[in-house]
Order: sequence, then structure tokens, then C-alpha cells
Amino acid sequence: MSTAPELPIVVAKLGGSLAADPSLAHWLRSLAQERSARFVVVPGGGPFAEAVRVAQHRWRFSDQIAHAMAIAAMEQFGHMICGIESGSIPCSSVHQIEQVWSNRRLPVWMPGRLMAQDQQLARTWDVTSDTIAAWLAHALRAGLVLVKSCDLPDEPSDPAMLADSGIVDAALPEYLSRTAVPLQVVHKDRWSELTQYVTRMKCRA
Repeated sequence: MSTAPELPIVVAKLGGSLAADPSLAHWLRSLAQERSARFVVVPGGGPFAEAVRVAQHRWRFSDQIAHAMAIAAMEQFGHMICGIESGSIPCSSVHQIEQVWSNRRLPVWMPGRLMAQDQQLARTWDVTSDTIAAWLAHALRAGLVLVKSCDLPDEPSDPAMLADSGIVDAALPEYLSRTAVPLQVVHKDRWSELTQYVTRMKCRA
């Protein structure tokens, strides 16, 4: 007896620049309702991470301390996301993410617990929510979609070029080269590009 193919897993990192953008609610509602893949949201840092940068500039504490605070900033944005979208559930582990999928809800990853255990990623500003989202995608054997509000090049597929342009963080190109996580960078107004990416992921399966 044949079984239905397993849905692809897609990590959707919603950039912190969406924190004050009306498109944030659209993305959350669409991801919560979409059944073409198993989605998990990774929140950016947004204004919460910017507050960390300002505080570090003022008080000159270490990048390691700032990194821990920036992870907490991602969690603050994540809690805000869960307050906006009733179909989303905060998750701190892979097991919790899988449970939320089984209940047909949208997991929102709170990275503090797993990042505290990680020994791979540098504790500097070179590693932001972009590379942290890639870390989760690698752990889940998932594809990675970064949703950005800035202008993107016509073919946003070269991580090194994106890093040079400041569109993604400096650590992402090297991390992707080691892990082969499939990347798509999408503008916040182009939902259709996510649909196309999911179709390509299904063809790879």
C-alpha cells in the first residue's frame, strides 16, 4: 500500500524589520493556514535587538554578552508574533516543534535553550537570526526562507553577494557552504516566491 509523501519542512525567518510592518500579520496568517509544507517561524531581533546594540555601544560590554541578549531579543519578537497570530505556538525544542505540527498549528521557535547548548556558532554580531535560522534548518533537514523588507537583487541566490550587500549576516555564506541548506530570500511583498520554493522542495524529495 502506498503512503502519502511527507511534506517538506521549511524554516521561515521573518526579519525584524517586519516588526512594525502590516505584512507581518499577513505572513503569519498565511503560514498558519498553508498546508503545502510544515513551516516553522524563526523571529528576527527587530527593535529588541537594536536596543541591545544601543546598550552595548553605551556600556561597552562584550560581544558574548550582547549575543546572549540578542537571542533573548529574538524570543521577545517571537512572543509578540504569538500574540499577533492565534494559530502560532512558542517552541524551544525540536520535539515541541513536531508536536505543534501534529496539532496543525504554526510553531514559532524560541532559540534560547538550543543556542545555549550549541558550540558551533560564534558569539558575535556576525551571527544574527539569519545564521541561527539556518542552524535550525540544518537540524530539521529543512529548507530556509529569509523574508526581508529591503530591496533584493533580481537573483538573490548567492549568499556571499547577499552578505556583502548587508542583506544577510556575515556568517551565513560559510555556514551554508558547510551544511548545504537550500536558501531562498524573499521580499515581504512576494508571497508567491515562497509557494514556488515549496514546489521546488517537493521536487527534490
